[in-house]
Amino acid sequence: MFACLHGNGNLTALAFEFSPTVEQTAPDTVTFDASGLDRLFGFPQDVAAALARRAAEIHVKASIAIAANPDAAICAARGFSGTSIIPYGDEAKFLAPLPTALLSPTPELQETLDRWGIRRFQDLAALPPLGIAERLGPEGLRLRELARGEAERKLLPLADPLRFEDEIELDYPVELLEPLAFVLARLINSLATSLAARALATNELRLQLKLENRTTHERTLRLPVPTLDTKAFLKLLQLDLSQHPPAAPVLHVRMAMNPVKPQSAQSGLFIPAAPEPVKLELTIARLKSIVGPDRVGTPALLDTHRPDAFRMEPAFVPSAPATTPKFRLSIRLFRPPRAARVALASGHPSFVTAGAIRGKILDLAGPWRTSGDWWTADPWLRDEWDIALSDGALYRLYCDPRGWFVEGSYD
Repeated sequence: MFACLHGNGNLTALAFEFSPTVEQTAPDTVTFDASGLDRLFGFPQDVAAALARRAAEIHVKASIAIAANPDAAICAARGFSGTSIIPYGDEAKFLAPLPTALLSPTPELQETLDRWGIRRFQDLAALPPLGIAERLGPEGLRLRELARGEAERKLLPLADPLRFEDEIELDYPVELLEPLAFVLARLINSLATSLAARALATNELRLQLKLENRTTHERTLRLPVPTLDTKAFLKLLQLDLSQHPPAAPVLHVRMAMNPVKPQSAQSGLFIPAAPEPVKLELTIARLKSIVGPDRVGTPALLDTHRPDAFRMEPAFVPSAPATTPKFRLSIRLFRPPRAARVALASGHPSFVTAGAIRGKILDLAGPWRTSGDWWTADPWLRDEWDIALSDGALYRLYCDPRGWFVEGSYD
């Protein structure tokens, strides 16, 4: 038994409420397998009445047809308004008055049928199959089967989108994170098992907590790579909730995971091993809980000439190993810069003392003057030198209105 809905509104959602096998036959037509609904509702007319009631509840206007094969139900739903129940074996008689245009023939075939005076299903159904095969070919035979309600085929079902969600209604409000972790672990293990059964992983966890004060606390964790590490999931959620705790006791927990295909990485024999992305993410989360979320990440340069101007962005795992730089000389910045006392000779630094840094300047390069942001409340102006001390060390020295400072050492 098959049912067809023809009209407007969310027909697909209505069909999925009654059957898992639903075909989107056309933008305004949905067909689904209604086998077994008679055990729930009774006779076919009772099934149609249940469909009509539910359609009225969700404000869907549609013609409903039930038949033994899907194409007969489709023709009846498109050709008759209201509810149609086609008795088994009487399909040709029931569909007889419908116009042949409902069969959607090609323009050439429609023109031929019009010339022959074939305008109704009953006219096409009465033609001999041999004559139709000789004159109209396989397409003509197919239209004759549809007109007689004898076409048999399988539905092309819509793939129901995979949703990995689970929820738990708590018996009593939970205030502490430790007992909440037991609930989270249960949801994580259940969803991870469902993902693993379909050979999937996840790269995003969504947590929704309904609180006692009638508000909702939502958190989203995005992972660097797809994984199914349940222990890491739980620890990441615990660390995130410790930094962003809910404002009231928790009454309801809902969790969802985004299904994605797992990724496998293969490193080269001569490439240094990189840390596992999930373990690195967990380490970063622990550091954020200690020093603050705005102090951990990947530094990104700002679009300015101000020295040492950068911001912290979320940490990422590079997809390819870093290439070896051509130049090995780098500077280690002191944060904060070390205040220094400098002796001048002929207007140039000749001796520097900055804590443990002390020595005669044997060679230097500079000064280089930089300035900017003079139109703001935080301008800068400084002169820089690169200096070589008597002990062989190389440093960057600068002078600004506050005094002298050693900014860093060269490796």
